Amino acid sequence: MAELDLKCTVRPKKYKSYRGLMGEAAPNILKRDFHADHPNQKWVTDVTEFKVAGEKLYLSPIMDLYNGEIVAYHTDTRPRFTLVGDMLETAIKGLPADRRPLLHSDQGWHYRYPGYCKRLKEAGLEQSMSRKGNCLDNAAMESFFGTLKCEYFYRERFASVAELKAGLDEYIHYYNHDRIKMKLKGLSPVAYRAQAGIG
Repeated sequence: MAELDLKCTVRPKKYKSYRGLMGEAAPNILKRDFHADHPNQKWVTDVTEFKVAGEKLYLSPIMDLYNGEIVAYHTDTRPRFTLVGDMLETAIKGLPADRRPLLHSDQGWHYRYPGYCKRLKEAGLEQSMSRKGNCLDNAAMESFFGTLKCEYFYRERFASVAELKAGLDEYIHYYNHDRIKMKLKGLSPVAYRAQAGIG
């Protein structure tokens, strides 16, 4: 395929962050109820991996289930804790003072790390986790990764991870501000939230 300059757009095997037991798993409070009545009520998060020019780039976003908006994200060339920790700090800083969302993830080691769990408690966020090996429990986040890769990553060519990182910044801004969704009445996530007049 490389010789013929072909690129497969079938979704490849995803990055798995499970590394055995670390800390305790939180209960599955979300239970696949991906509906939220207002912003900052329910958040979901995960990590995905990209491979470019023999290197890797990891993306860690948080999505608001109210409108599908990516409220915070961070990238790194290694899946170390700061990938998730820095993303969480950005999300918490952007929260209105009266909001304390549920934050759902898989059972990856980042989310069982003591520093992560402690920070959630300090911020008053409730933690929820998918059942082990059940990706459907975090289907909303998986759907975003699929959309991102099919609409952007698989259609482009990147000379470096730096080029990919810049492109991800542009795509996420487009996804939040310009990409319309029929379930949001033909509005983008940001426009839908703004029209509702609630924060």
